[in-house]
This record gives sequence, C-alpha cells and structure tokens, in this order.
Amino acid sequence: MAKGSFDATGLIAPLMLRIPLGLIFMAHGAQKLLGLFDGQGLTATLRAYEEKMGIPPIFTLLAIIAEFGGGFGILTGFLTRLSAAGISAVMLVAMYKIHWAHGFFLAVSGGVGRGNGIEFNLALLGMALYLLIAGGGRWCLDRIVFKG
Repeated sequence: MAKGSFDATGLIAPLMLRIPLGLIFMAHGAQKLLGLFDGQGLTATLRAYEEKMGIPPIFTLLAIIAEFGGGFGILTGFLTRLSAAGISAVMLVAMYKIHWAHGFFLAVSGGVGRGNGIEFNLALLGMALYLLIAGGGRWCLDRIVFKG
C-alpha cells in the first residue's frame, strides 16, 4: 500500500463484522437467557431444547453463554477469538440440528411454518470464523487488555 494511503482492512473491517455479529448474538442470547425480545427465558429454553431436540441442559446452557457472552465479547472485542469460537460452534450445531433439513435458502418457498435453511447461519459462521482467525482488529478491548 502506498505511503499515506488509507487502509480500511485493519482499521475498520473487523469492526464492521463485529458490530452486527455481536448485536445479533446478544439479542438471541437475551431471548434464551433473559426472556427479552419475545424469548422464552432460561428455564423454558432449557426444557424446550431437551424435549424437542434432545439437547442436554448443560449443552444448552453453554450455547446460551456462547450466544450472549460471546455476542458481548464480539461486540466489544474482548476475548474476540474465544467468543468467535463459541459462536462458530453454536452455528455448526444449529445448522446440523435444525436448519439442514430445510435446505439452503433462508426463506423456503411456502414460507411460514416450513423452517429456514442454512443460508443465514452460514453467513454468521463465516463472520465468526473470520474473527476467530484474524482477531478483533485495531478497535477492540483485546488490544488494550493484552497489549497486542
């Protein structure tokens, strides 16, 4: 890159991934953990995941922590790679357990009640994997806390 030119890649590109990814996962985690945004809350989520999908409560709790805590970590850039790893794991499980049966596309023709494919999860997984590999970028708490 020419001297004095602007390089957005290191400066703002990771931040542009972190903001939407962090907000999306904090919101989904808040639904499951706190019952916000028309969510069920912790107890109902634990029960539903066990009864409907056969997921043991401890794994559901870990997924909720990965979503809410990982979303916060991604948003602020604190423990970015760890947060991105948790979110990546949640997306892989969601794709396998829920969305794969509905194909690729987000809105399956016929729409309501038919479920959603892996399209959106794949995009979120890609964002998380980028942050897992590249880190949170210049504007993140990791650089302040870990002096790197």
